[in-house]
Amino acid sequence: MEIDHGMLVAFAKSFGLFYLIAFSVAVLVYAFRPSNRSRFERAAHSILDDEAGPWR
Repeated sequence: MEIDHGMLVAFAKSFGLFYLIAFSVAVLVYAFRPSNRSRFERAAHSILDDEAGPWR
């Protein structure tokens, strides 16, 4: 079996698609994990709690 350009392109496209889908699922699982809720809420409000402003 000879590997030609078309076969490599098809493999790269399908592997890239599955890789991006798996990575997206991993990011969503991390972001919506209940144990990370306080960390993300603290990060979302930390810039608003700074009374001196960003120019100090």
